[in-house]
Amino acid sequence: MNEKRIQQVLDLEKQARDIYEASVSEAAQIPVAAEKEAQALVEKARADAEAEARELVASAQSQEESTRMLAEAEARVKQTETLAGSNFDRAVTYVLNRVIGRE
Repeated sequence: MNEKRIQQVLDLEKQARDIYEASVSEAAQIPVAAEKEAQALVEKARADAEAEARELVASAQSQEESTRMLAEAEARVKQTETLAGSNFDRAVTYVLNRVIGRE
């Protein structure tokens, strides 16, 4: 009877260890995926802003207007990069909290 209970406890410990290891592995992938997603968002925003800036510059009537439009496009790129960085930081914090058991 005792051997059966010991085996059950050992089986439960193994299951718990397997679940923990799977959770840690999954948690390790979240920052990587978040970084890739954030980088993709930044690249897309940059490409969109550059395309928009090129269109605006091509249709601009004066150098002053072109400079203003380019500055606006660059400001939008920086804003998007800041947002992507913020989202990445939040994802990393979430994962770390999950790994250390705060959430």
